[in-house]
Amino acid sequence: MDIVYIRDLKIDANIGIYAWEKAIKQKIRIDLEMAWDNTVPAASDDIADALNYKETAQKVTELVQSQHFDLVERLAEEIAAMLMRDMKVSWLRLTLGKPGAVKSSSEVGVRIERGER
Repeated sequence: MDIVYIRDLKIDANIGIYAWEKAIKQKIRIDLEMAWDNTVPAASDDIADALNYKETAQKVTELVQSQHFDLVERLAEEIAAMLMRDMKVSWLRLTLGKPGAVKSSSEVGVRIERGER
């Protein structure tokens, strides 16, 4: 299985359960690993055959910024479902971090895997 990845995608998000969090944007950080057969784009040298990471990052950013999410768990699930549906990714591992959410920690968050390898 080949992997296409995006590391350390930073997005300003409306996320959190507290009233003060609902009034501000907070930075989140996303790492993505997505299954993709890279032999086809390697042979064709055509972006149309590849998992376009620029388009993927854009879609993730648009989803994150489209509404308020209370929990990182819900946002992670929404991102995973969208990528599997829209980008035709059969498997992914997603890490979603919320830097500075817990004092004395650089980041807290979730890591999920969805789909078949």
